[in-house]
Amino acid sequence: MKAIGLTRFGDADVLRPVKLPEPHAGAGQVRIEVRAAAVNPVDAIIRSGGFAGKDGTVTEPVVPGMDVAGTIDEIGPGQPAGFDLSIGDSVIGFVVPDGSHGGYSELIVLPSESVTAMPANVDYVEGASFLSNALTAEITLEELDLQPGDTLAVTGATGAVGGYLVERAAQRGLTVIADAPSSDQALVRSFGAAVVLDREADFVAGVLEATHGRGADALADAAILTDAVIGAVRDGGQVAFYLPTDVVPGRGIRVFGSYVMRSNLRHDAIVRLARAVERNELTTRVAASYPAAHAAATHRRLEQGGLRGRQILEF
Repeated sequence: MKAIGLTRFGDADVLRPVKLPEPHAGAGQVRIEVRAAAVNPVDAIIRSGGFAGKDGTVTEPVVPGMDVAGTIDEIGPGQPAGFDLSIGDSVIGFVVPDGSHGGYSELIVLPSESVTAMPANVDYVEGASFLSNALTAEITLEELDLQPGDTLAVTGATGAVGGYLVERAAQRGLTVIADAPSSDQALVRSFGAAVVLDREADFVAGVLEATHGRGADALADAAILTDAVIGAVRDGGQVAFYLPTDVVPGRGIRVFGSYVMRSNLRHDAIVRLARAVERNELTTRVAASYPAAHAAATHRRLEQGGLRGRQILEF
């Protein structure tokens, strides 16, 4: 089968078409004929060799890609209780990329628990655009376990993870304080933020002012600002980080290190998010779609920043 991958780590130009053996569904798995795959920041980290232990010599093609949408074309034996998908069903899936197993592929085999029916109100491009980022937000909010009326500060609210944090937190009754450039403040308010701070202003000062000096009950640092924004959290509060960090906040602040790839079998959450899209409770945002052969160009554009929504590769 064809895929888009790399045989050495490096810049965007290392991405190119590769041929791989055709995979088949085993016990508790399904095979998806991929129609669309999202381009995520994690894909660029994989491509560059930025993950610890994943930066050496490439012995087999490495294929990035965490979000896919397509149709089931093979179902393995021994499916989990409640499995209700059939050959030909349109589905979305969350991929844990490992070596040649990644979403930039014509075919991908996934655990059935990583897959659910595609929201009926979107196409394949939109279907591939949201799952890993929305799941990151969902797992964060579960872990923080805030109560209605509590305050959550969110950095990077115009990004995919940040936007979903704002949406899902507001739906839980949390008071959300987020940042955005002036051109995107209306967008972030539409997600449900109660207070939108100017991206160019002092985030910590803005959160403290909005909370009358107390600080937010929790911070979700989707913009990866780490110790620069810890001051926005009250004593005894919580902070969620999205990349490994040595920052120790002190003041009794609890740290949650988010790593969404550990949640690939959270079928309950995957289904919940897909159905939220169907109810128009969760926004899908697509910046643009391209033929899969243009993957290198999408990575170059990703690294320029400023995208509002995901780029999608079509197969």
